[in-house]
Amino acid sequence: MTTTINPVDVTAELRAAQLPPWGTRGVVALAAIAAAVSYFVLDGGFAPTVGIAWLICFATPLWSLIVEGTRKATDRLVTLLVTSAFVLALFPLVSILYTVISKGTKVLSAEFFSYSMRNVVGEGGGIYHAAIGTLLITGAATVISVPIGLFAAIYLVEYADGNRLSRWVRFLVDVMTGIPSIVAGLFAYALFVLFFGEGVRMGIGGSVALSVLMIPVVVRSSEEMLKLVPNELREASYALGVPKWRTVAKVVLPTALAGIVTGVTLAIARVIGETAPLLIIAGITDSVNFNLFDGRMATLPVFAYASQRNPGIPPEFSIDRAWGAALVLLIIVMLLNLIARLVSHFFSPKGER
Repeated sequence: MTTTINPVDVTAELRAAQLPPWGTRGVVALAAIAAAVSYFVLDGGFAPTVGIAWLICFATPLWSLIVEGTRKATDRLVTLLVTSAFVLALFPLVSILYTVISKGTKVLSAEFFSYSMRNVVGEGGGIYHAAIGTLLITGAATVISVPIGLFAAIYLVEYADGNRLSRWVRFLVDVMTGIPSIVAGLFAYALFVLFFGEGVRMGIGGSVALSVLMIPVVVRSSEEMLKLVPNELREASYALGVPKWRTVAKVVLPTALAGIVTGVTLAIARVIGETAPLLIIAGITDSVNFNLFDGRMATLPVFAYASQRNPGIPPEFSIDRAWGAALVLLIIVMLLNLIARLVSHFFSPKGER
């Protein structure tokens, strides 16, 4: 008995109706045109305009359902929802950047960076005293936090061996990671009151408060970087008769250095914009103060808050200076994040770049 096999056109079976290549882009362009007409011509509000554009984008999965079928239409619907969630998450960042840059750039000048607010009423003055205070307080907090956090991470990874103390340290570090910043400020204030009495205000107190917020970040980031160091490197060092402390200093730390520096830089960026703890313990002043251990010291976030909270008469100059200080602080944070990425890229092992 002979079986006859009919030839099958495989290409024809795999070929199915599809949207034209310009279909998705065309719907997006239509949504953008409708949004522009709604906002600029019909004077519609921002929220209705965005809503109209978003609803028009749903024409793509509906069109796909008619032409391509349920499977492709479901895929396009999920893609639209995921993209919408991404745009929604990105919107606050873009809004903050646009607002701060548009309002802060008009006060940036040489005078703004080189003058303090001493004896300045109304127009003029700058953030020199606040910038110096921010650099000194944050620098001192880094000097306090990095050795403590790094040595704690070394103990947890290299010496603890899962004992009870290490479990308690990890638990307390996790708890400290989530404490409100104002609690750190109250802790520093209460600590300095014991030594200097009520009403104490000094820059080193702000450094102590920021170090309370920095230490858990440094501990966790350094611990994770040290865990990534292969055990083979340690074992090779031990096999050569190198003591443990020297193995940690000469093998483990250099290998994890890029990640540790990145974690420290991100920890600095995390605390440099804190306002509540510095407002409590460091205070605010209109003059330049280079002494961390004597008197009030201004910082950029506190300066911006004070300028907005008590703008004086006329208020517009003080409010403009607040936006300028916010922009400078934003630039510093962005530079710190950029430095962290560059350090991570250029100093990490070649295979991990």
